[in-house]
Amino acid sequence: MTRSSGQRHVALQAFAKINLALEVRHRRPDGFHEIRTIFHTISAADRIHLTWTPRAPASLHTTCSVPIPDNLAERAARAVLDATGAKGRLEINIEKRIPMGGGLGGGSTDAAAVLLALPVLTGRPLPPGELERLAAGLGSDVPFFLEGGCALGAGRGEELYPLPSPGWRFGVLLAPGIHVSTPDAYRSLARPAEGALTLPAESFMMNKLQRLAWALGQPMSAGGWRDVCGNDFESAVFHLHPILKSLKTKLLRLGAAPALMSGSGSSLFGFFQDRESQRVACSALTAAKARPVSLVGRSRYRRVWASQLSDYAQPGVWPPAPR
Repeated sequence: MTRSSGQRHVALQAFAKINLALEVRHRRPDGFHEIRTIFHTISAADRIHLTWTPRAPASLHTTCSVPIPDNLAERAARAVLDATGAKGRLEINIEKRIPMGGGLGGGSTDAAAVLLALPVLTGRPLPPGELERLAAGLGSDVPFFLEGGCALGAGRGEELYPLPSPGWRFGVLLAPGIHVSTPDAYRSLARPAEGALTLPAESFMMNKLQRLAWALGQPMSAGGWRDVCGNDFESAVFHLHPILKSLKTKLLRLGAAPALMSGSGSSLFGFFQDRESQRVACSALTAAKARPVSLVGRSRYRRVWASQLSDYAQPGVWPPAPR
């Protein structure tokens, strides 16, 4: 709503993501690993409030329900204000509902939410190419959240290709609260540097990802989904944290198809045939902080954003642009 002082305020949902597949390949010259992954946004979301006062001394104040060192949302705000030259007071309030450090992209989606909303709130648009550049500079997952839905991610994850969403409806998300160090998880895979010998299983891994990409949007048996969805981090992370392997086994025994760890962990997810199976799984896994979730496809993602920014954005334009 627009306030009498000239303030502009928006309340945002910043959706989490899961990885339906994740393959880690060689180490690149820039120190990152080459990956292939399939991202999908889910209904678990942080809540973010942005308040912009244009005729006030320039300042940026961020509050969060939990302490976050080097907050990506604040970094995103500074990047937008620098790029657009907008002057005023910006207040950011973040209510964290996405488990932190769980492989769900909580920091990245908060940053992307600010990148999408702040140019609209200030009335200073940024071209799509500039938004993508700022997103990639903030983190490998941030560009995905500029679009949402289902997408193949390559490179560091910032090279994106849209895919159709699978027809899964009844998801369960587990947040066991175990901290998994992402750098340690990568090191444990011991991938060779670029130019070294090809991984023996590389062609198999690529074929598996291709089968999943072709299968999306098509009917497939439970066993079929289990066969084509995989995460290279699972073997190493499960060795370090056997409880996570046990939780995945429980999801599978309860009928999840697929069941998988997201990112480098420690969150896990499973999808079920019906709401009753989803309910039973949530009840059986309360100790792992199980909660029901659903997939958020690209059309729904954009509808939510259109509603959130309806007071200030042009209708039917993506990325959102100010009126």
